Amino acid sequence: MMNRLTDAMNFQAQALTLRAERQRLLASNIANADTPGYQSRDMDFAKALRDATSPAAADSNQTLTQRTQGALQNSLTAMTSMDSNTVDMDRERASFADNTVKYEASLRFINGNVRTIMDAMKSPNAA
Repeated sequence: MMNRLTDAMNFQAQALTLRAERQRLLASNIANADTPGYQSRDMDFAKALRDATSPAAADSNQTLTQRTQGALQNSLTAMTSMDSNTVDMDRERASFADNTVKYEASLRFINGNVRTIMDAMKSPNAA
C-alpha cells in the first residue's frame, strides 16, 4: 500500500516538475514573440513523462531536465514570419492556458493525497 502511494506521489511530482518546465518554455516563446530569428520551443509532454518515470531513469544520475532533453522540440508552425520568428501567439497562449490547467490539476491531486495521508495518520483507528 505504501509503495503504491509513494509511486503515485513520485509520478505526480515528476509531472508537476515537467509542467513547470513546459510553462517556462512557453513563457519564453511568448516573451520572444518579437525577437527576429527566434525559434519557438515546446515539449512533447507525454514523451518527457515516459522518459522521466522509466525504470532506467530511476537508476540514472541525470537530472530530470537531462533525462527529458529528447522531448524538447521546435514548435510546429503553419508559417514563419518575415523575420524568421516562429512564435505563433495564438498557439502559445492556448498551450500556456492548457498547461496551466493541467499543472493546477496535478497540484490538486498531490494536495489531496497529502491531505488523505494526514487524515489517516490523525484517525484514532489508524493501525
